[in-house]
Amino acid sequence: MTNRLKFFIQLQQEALRPKLFSLIKEGIPKKQLRRDLVAGLVVGIIALPLAIAFAIASGVTPDKGLITAVVAGFSISVLSGSRVQIGGPTGAFIPIVYGIVQQYGIDGLIVATFMAGLMLTLMGFARLGSVIKFIPHSLIVGFTTGIAVIIFSAQINDLLGLSLEKVPADFIDKWKVYGQALHRTNLWAVGIGLVTLILAFAMPKITSKIPGALLAILLLTAVVQIFQLPVETIETRFGSISTALPRPTMPDVSWPMLRELIRPAFAIAMLGAIESLLSAVVADSVIGGNHRSNTELVAQGAGNMASALFGGIPATGAIARTAANIKNGGRTPVAGMVHALVLLAVMVFAGNWAKLIPLSVLAGILVYVAYNMSEWRTFKAILRGQRPDVVVMLTTFFLTVLFDLTVAIEIGMILAAFLFIRRMAAIGDVRPVEEQVTERNDIKDPDSLERYPIPPGVQVFEINGPLFFGVAHKFKETMRRVGKPPKAIVLRMRFVPTIDETGIHNLREFIKNMQARQVKVLLSGVSSELQEELREARILFLVGKKNVFSNVGAALRYAAAITSDKKEGNQV
Repeated sequence: MTNRLKFFIQLQQEALRPKLFSLIKEGIPKKQLRRDLVAGLVVGIIALPLAIAFAIASGVTPDKGLITAVVAGFSISVLSGSRVQIGGPTGAFIPIVYGIVQQYGIDGLIVATFMAGLMLTLMGFARLGSVIKFIPHSLIVGFTTGIAVIIFSAQINDLLGLSLEKVPADFIDKWKVYGQALHRTNLWAVGIGLVTLILAFAMPKITSKIPGALLAILLLTAVVQIFQLPVETIETRFGSISTALPRPTMPDVSWPMLRELIRPAFAIAMLGAIESLLSAVVADSVIGGNHRSNTELVAQGAGNMASALFGGIPATGAIARTAANIKNGGRTPVAGMVHALVLLAVMVFAGNWAKLIPLSVLAGILVYVAYNMSEWRTFKAILRGQRPDVVVMLTTFFLTVLFDLTVAIEIGMILAAFLFIRRMAAIGDVRPVEEQVTERNDIKDPDSLERYPIPPGVQVFEINGPLFFGVAHKFKETMRRVGKPPKAIVLRMRFVPTIDETGIHNLREFIKNMQARQVKVLLSGVSSELQEELREARILFLVGKKNVFSNVGAALRYAAAITSDKKEGNQV
């Protein structure tokens, strides 16, 4: 085994090694461990109301959120490719989870979550971590803002204290029901929700030591219980909260169920991958780190599979909780593990108290979360940007709100790819050189055509941009317009970075057609990378190696020589 191969294998193994294992091998200073313990405690306290709120908003019982934060949060931290990633349930999953629960029930959600975890793990082992990063920002902003709107609209029932037993999943139907039930508004619930929002927005400006959400829960729960205010609580709607982790189980799975759940599972996996890697990138920029994206996907997959086995909901990297971890001194995965253990302790020893939390408080917290998720400033900035980005963002946004997040991601990706291809096709062109001479190409360019006269009986065509299926038709149409066959044609390809199968097919057919008409085809300015592609496609063999030139000057000199020979031959 060569040293180069050994080095490559070592790099691949390192790319899938959890950060915790690397840090343990290097040794974690005791001083840092103490900071991680404190950070884990703080983040655990912050995560408590969010885990409960996300679960309720997703249409499941509060304990499902706590189970997810404990099981998935611990698993993700142990296996994470980031030093500081905090995993758990997030607001982004609310629309997907709610829709799955409404259509397939809890068993369907568990199976979909496990399938998503398996997909994430496979993505990591397939080294797709870097590919996920190429998803357009406009698409991410579109569905993130759409999710924020959905989360906000889902809280109106509890925020206004309407006490509706069942709220439609459809966005428009939901607001119709709200409008019909406005006369049932509970002013006590409205007041509690408003106080929660005031505390959530004000506390970060006053002190970062006490989370506004936690203060709202402690203060307003006490007020409701002391004064016996007539508002719904977790207990009145869901009963008691489980104070123990359930045994790992998996519901019965059938092939028809797997087929129906493949699309929502894929949406969970894609959303989990995007959010976790975005969180890791943001964390790197703050701590100056360098996360392992493929390892992170494997960790997210393992966390979601573990969550599903214990009856939890989907989990991913939580940007806000990760930021809180960094802010409080966390620099190793130990902080994330402590955060999960803190939540487990709260669940076991204080679960009975959590059932007293008013639902309007949780609704206020989720409205605050929706506001932070909305990225409305970025949304406005993109609206002032390029039209393709605006189209992708608005399409994804409206599909997310009005239809389904799965549909939004699928159509958004297809639309983004189509618009990108269209943009690339607009850049690329194939034109006779006579149209370009008057534009005076860069005189400093030693290959400029202005330095070389075009011999009689020779035509030169310039190909600009990648010669792929989006541009291949331009090449075909331009070549079709070749009238009276010249003695030689020079295809100038210095600005062709790559070529796809359609481009190769059209180029091959053109060369064969010209050769059948006794026309010499010369290639100039072909890069080494493009030459390799043409060699594999047997194009170089078809043209002839001696007819491929490094620059247009050499090609034109050769063309002048062969056309002169042909002319002299004809005279003889």
